[in-house]
Amino acid sequence: MNGKNLATEMNEDMQLMVDELKSKGITPGLAVLLVGENPASQTYVKNKEKRANSLGFYSIVEKYSEEISEKELLKEIHRFNEDDRIHGILVQLPLPKQINPESVLNAVNPEKDVDGFHPVNMGKLLIGEPDKIACTPYGIMKLLERYQIEIAGKTAVIIGRSNIVGKPMAQLLLMNDATVTIAHSKTNHLAEIARTADILVVAIGRGHFVTKEFIKPGSVVIDVGMNRDEKGKLIGDVKADEVAEIAGYLTPVPGGVGPMTITMLLFQTIISAQRTI
Repeated sequence: MNGKNLATEMNEDMQLMVDELKSKGITPGLAVLLVGENPASQTYVKNKEKRANSLGFYSIVEKYSEEISEKELLKEIHRFNEDDRIHGILVQLPLPKQINPESVLNAVNPEKDVDGFHPVNMGKLLIGEPDKIACTPYGIMKLLERYQIEIAGKTAVIIGRSNIVGKPMAQLLLMNDATVTIAHSKTNHLAEIARTADILVVAIGRGHFVTKEFIKPGSVVIDVGMNRDEKGKLIGDVKADEVAEIAGYLTPVPGGVGPMTITMLLFQTIISAQRTI
């Protein structure tokens, strides 16, 4: 399941949406707040900025010292909340230990929360009325749609229970009539449970954790993992070479889920801009 190709396809549609907005005097605006010097975060932000600029966004990346106080960062978020040129605000995680991530995410205006992490947006998803959706699960749903994967009536297992992937992923699949199990690192008989899955989403953050013993023949396997092996090579949570022989579909790492996460961030920023018309 090639996320890179789908991202390219969606880019063409989003370009038309941006052009239409610009014809009405509106340029989608995205502000990214980056704290510290985390190399992975810097790379990710750079990719977001590149994609946003290619679509013609008004794109701002604000970089702050590792030592910034929570109060100062909240003040910066408030500044962008009040800026009419900005339709989407993203605070890049992780944050330094002196800053409470919950306080920061809660400070973002829910209307500009294009990452989908604000409690208001998480709550809307939980009651089945989604607005802004966490970008990685949203991107996975687009991939399943693109490859015409039937969800209704299927058994789905998610390995990982984070607010960023696991929980919103479970709710999206549930809304599409799957029977969902959320598993995690402390789940007993994990491989046995995973083998029941028609759709298996792996977001546990451990390189090559899922092997062929976890896989039901012909199943759809979504690998959300982004890890580095001992040689520095990017690998997923799934041992792709052996799982590919059993699964019906498998997302590669890189080139699977990653490009879709950025795509959905930009898409939701465009939607926020459209609402200002």
